[in-house]
Amino acid sequence: MHIHILGICGTFMGGVAALAKAAGHTVSGSDAAVYPPMSKQLSRLGIDVHEGYDVEQLKPAPDCVVIGNAMSRGNATVEAALELGLPYASGPQWLAEHVLQGRHVLAVAGTHGKTTTSSMLAWILEDAGHEPGFLIGGVPANFDETARYGGSTYFVVEADEYDTAFFDKRAKFVHYRPQTLVLGNLEYDHADIYKDLDAILWQFHQLMRTVPGNGRVIFNAEDQNLQSLLEMGCWSSMESFSVGETAADWSGRFLDSAERRIGVTGPGGASAEGGWMLSGSHNLENAVAAVAAAGSAGVSVPEAVDALSRFKGVKRRLERTATVSDIAIYDDFAHHPTAIRRTIAGLKNRFPGQRIVVALEPRSNTMKLGVHNETLAASLEGANLVCMYRPDESSADLDACLSPLGDRLHLHSDYDDLVADLASSVQPGDQVVFMSNGGFGSARQNLTGKLQNNK
Repeated sequence: MHIHILGICGTFMGGVAALAKAAGHTVSGSDAAVYPPMSKQLSRLGIDVHEGYDVEQLKPAPDCVVIGNAMSRGNATVEAALELGLPYASGPQWLAEHVLQGRHVLAVAGTHGKTTTSSMLAWILEDAGHEPGFLIGGVPANFDETARYGGSTYFVVEADEYDTAFFDKRAKFVHYRPQTLVLGNLEYDHADIYKDLDAILWQFHQLMRTVPGNGRVIFNAEDQNLQSLLEMGCWSSMESFSVGETAADWSGRFLDSAERRIGVTGPGGASAEGGWMLSGSHNLENAVAAVAAAGSAGVSVPEAVDALSRFKGVKRRLERTATVSDIAIYDDFAHHPTAIRRTIAGLKNRFPGQRIVVALEPRSNTMKLGVHNETLAASLEGANLVCMYRPDESSADLDACLSPLGDRLHLHSDYDDLVADLASSVQPGDQVVFMSNGGFGSARQNLTGKLQNNK
């Protein structure tokens, strides 16, 4: 089969392309902008990528056009595919029908931590010898690829609640039909898609309806919104997890103040301790959820915790990219107040007494709409200095909402000015974390270069 993918350079669609290629299909695709790292990954796989959306790319006609959710009516290639009557499908639909069918799908859903938890779970299964397939919305350092077909029945998928395609407004995850479902947390997000939390709950409820009776739902016992979700209906066995005071089937704890060792206890008292490379209670939650999910594949608690001691993290999830003159620089994907707050707290625990400097680009559609303005300042309270790039599309009341930060906040409307400010402000020992779900105008790379030149 020849499939042609529209929007192929996105993380998800690029992963679908890699899986289709591994399954023996002929794969081509197009995108508005073709650039690294996905362009290099696709090139290594021998996948032809066309830049732009002219109709010539549909000659000769592929067997199926797989349409990404960034595509809309009016796109020239979309219109041509419809007019020519070509078979078409969304990415999640094609994945479900051609890769996931007949496999034990382990899906990781929730507002935060999906990428990290999915990466942990895939690594635990790999370390246990299961050769899982996976499709993850980031690059796990232990694999250095976003997707793999795998050599076993197990498949780990990051289950995103964003909508599927212009012709299918259900959440992507309803296509995956998981046997094991992890629910990490649930908050209001994606304001460009969902009008309120109830709308998101409804989509998650549809996901719950797809888990079979002999399946397993693993949920965060401390999340009240998940409790509301479960009250709407659950038809599968349930296991809870917690890293706090709430009683749960699975629990996790830090064994030292610097958060360099963890302990995990499962049902029946099975427990294990091990080393740990990450930081923050949010990542401990991710770890416990991954250990619990791996249990559905027969991996013991000691095996799973031992594997996590060698888990190297995920690119762009508090990834330490450089250390210059004792100044540590990180790249992080956090773009929601909860993720921002917990990431800062984790750094403060890992590096007590050292300054935490945050460079933030509130780039997501939800941020630009001002949905999180009321909680943004509080999420940054733990930082010693905040240099924020203020997009032109920011809501009018953003500045006023950030006023509680006082002199610790430096607002910029130019990336170069932000970098210059940081270069003159950082000190040896600082932990400098760039937070954005985009490229941040290469500010992190430019700051690293400036500091290296000033050595």
